[in-house]
Amino acid sequence: MSAIVEFRGVGYRVPRLEILQDLNFTVEAGETLVLLGRSGSGKTTALRLVNRLLQPVAGTVLVEGKATTEWDAIRLRRRIGYVIQETGLFPHFTVAENVGLVPRLEGWPADRIGARVDEMLERMDLPPAEFGARYPRELSGGQRQRVGVARALAADPPVLLFDEPFGALDPVTRFDLQRQFLEWRRTFHKTSIFVTHDVREALMLGTRIGLMRGGRLEMLATPEDFAQTQNDEARAFLASLDWRREMDAHRPLE
Repeated sequence: MSAIVEFRGVGYRVPRLEILQDLNFTVEAGETLVLLGRSGSGKTTALRLVNRLLQPVAGTVLVEGKATTEWDAIRLRRRIGYVIQETGLFPHFTVAENVGLVPRLEGWPADRIGARVDEMLERMDLPPAEFGARYPRELSGGQRQRVGVARALAADPPVLLFDEPFGALDPVTRFDLQRQFLEWRRTFHKTSIFVTHDVREALMLGTRIGLMRGGRLEMLATPEDFAQTQNDEARAFLASLDWRREMDAHRPLE
């Protein structure tokens, strides 16, 4: 496997605040790297450096072997699917128009766009005849998130970025989409970086977990190794799972 995304000694700061320091890691073809961390740990900042929403003040971020600062910003972003918590759908566009946005910007012919939109909606369990003409306001939160994923995949980008995409959903919908994410990963074989503060989500979805703390990469491990580590910060996250099990064990029977 070859590195699709690489951070080499990356730092980022704003006046009087160091946000990222000496960040080094690679994301290999086809894997899902989960960046796990508390609020303010720098995980979302790191994600935004990949599609050049931000630029490093030290070091280099490479995408497909090329520094992000050497890419044309628009061309780079069209090579990267981006899914955020509130989906970022255009409210005045229909579902079909939202999904077909990047292929349309890329100059695909109309028949190819239509076929790709239908394919993506079918893959997301959103039959195009039923959902294609709807507007985002006519969808549930889980449906809007599926449309966001369909849009990110529509132009077949090599890299996908997920910034806490399921964080605002109810627990049942969130779990359903997490399971579907695993199926999408098997189906589409995309290289993904997934940001979360939920350790259960990280263990479920990641092929590797990068633990962020104070703007640094505290550790990088497979889910299996992460679950067994003695790292203090990792144990703090894992303790939340033990707390949930303890609560369930002591919950009175109805």
